[in-house]
Amino acid sequence: MEYRRLGKAGLQLSVLSYGSWVTFSQQVGDNSADKLMGIAYDNGINFFDNAEAYAGGKSEEIMGRVLKSKNWDRTSYCVSSKAFFGLYGANNKPNQKGLSRKHLMEACHQALQRMQLDYLDLFFCHRADPETPMEEIVWAMNTLIQQGKILYWGTSEWSAAEILEAHAVAKDLRLIGPVMEQPQYNLFERQKVESDYLQVFNTVGMGTTIWSPLASGLLTGKYNAGIPDGSRLSLENYSWLKERVMDPAKLEKVQKLSAVAKELSTTLSTLSIAWAIHNPNVTTAILGATKETQLLENLKAVELYPQLTPEIMAEIETIMGTKPQS
Repeated sequence: MEYRRLGKAGLQLSVLSYGSWVTFSQQVGDNSADKLMGIAYDNGINFFDNAEAYAGGKSEEIMGRVLKSKNWDRTSYCVSSKAFFGLYGANNKPNQKGLSRKHLMEACHQALQRMQLDYLDLFFCHRADPETPMEEIVWAMNTLIQQGKILYWGTSEWSAAEILEAHAVAKDLRLIGPVMEQPQYNLFERQKVESDYLQVFNTVGMGTTIWSPLASGLLTGKYNAGIPDGSRLSLENYSWLKERVMDPAKLEKVQKLSAVAKELSTTLSTLSIAWAIHNPNVTTAILGATKETQLLENLKAVELYPQLTPEIMAEIETIMGTKPQS
């Protein structure tokens, strides 16, 4: 396993990490989660990602039970949660969502209870909140740091302007600004990481914990012939994801990318993850495998990405019809 610093912070995360979005509680129960997290940890993964909104808190409860059952030194791994969407979806009451001091404090406390932890290593503002003053957000996160409930705070899917504003406020107040951003990044979703955030990387030096490196499974090739039973897109309440993924133009590119993977004697999923971590501005790519075979295959990306020559990268860009990574 390779480890990278989280931006300018001293913290080091494994270049591949393991997360529970969509999968835990809906596709993965306690037993499978125990096996998958065990495989991840045994292969050097030291970061496990979660959020209050994942399965209405049930995802955190599963991860908490697994962590409690393991005999792992707490100092050897990192755990995250995120706050913004709340636990109850459309049934949230006014202060049960967003980034108010009240919700951030309570969401952190509840996440610690669900995961049976004393502190979170990383805590994210899951989306930006234009209705809450930036000063309030920065102060709330710093209060959590001072209380020892979180070690680092960050953002997810914020704009570059919002991130830089948070840093400006933190500097003015002599507080700690966000250390990491969690954007979507894959061969089909590149704007933020490769363009919008360049000023952020070059100034405040944020780390990134990217999600969906396989574009919700599209970059595994498993949807080329339709939607398999038991896959993410077959789940209820994910019609929005189905519409995003099942694009004929994207599927055509996936088929061409599969040929490149075959030339390299690897799988499309391994190639796609390797492509993502080839970008030095990616601290860690969060894996969401639901099967042991998938996770073990995904882990091969660490060995593959140094083999992606400029010629191979150029071939991939030609297929995608995009410019190379900056």
